[in-house]
Amino acid sequence: VQLQASGGGLVQAGGSLRLSCAASGLIFDNNYIGWFRQAPGKEREWVSCISMIFGSTFYADSVKGRFTISVDNAEIMVYLQMNNLKPEDTAVYYCAAGSLDRAWGVFRVSGVDYWGKGTQVTVSS
Repeated sequence: VQLQASGGGLVQAGGSLRLSCAASGLIFDNNYIGWFRQAPGKEREWVSCISMIFGSTFYADSVKGRFTISVDNAEIMVYLQMNNLKPEDTAVYYCAAGSLDRAWGVFRVSGVDYWGKGTQVTVSS
């Protein structure tokens, strides 16, 4: 299984970026693909995820209404459209595949089976 994230960069506050995650070799036991982020000195935190089977989406409260996750099943690409970016969104963003914590509707680090390499997102004020 390989996950390749891309699309990071430097943007001013209020701007937008779209991250892409190319997935290969996945089987549907890992039926969620999502994004985590890690800022310097902080723990890795979940951002969003999407069901590869049903298309249902989940978001962390900190990004609801600003970020949108989507999937192109034909290409097995997962996108994270990030709008109205804030300086606190600055982090390395990681693509991941795994299982959802259905009781809480969150994608935990403990539920990740595969990680991709990160892509840096920097939001200037």
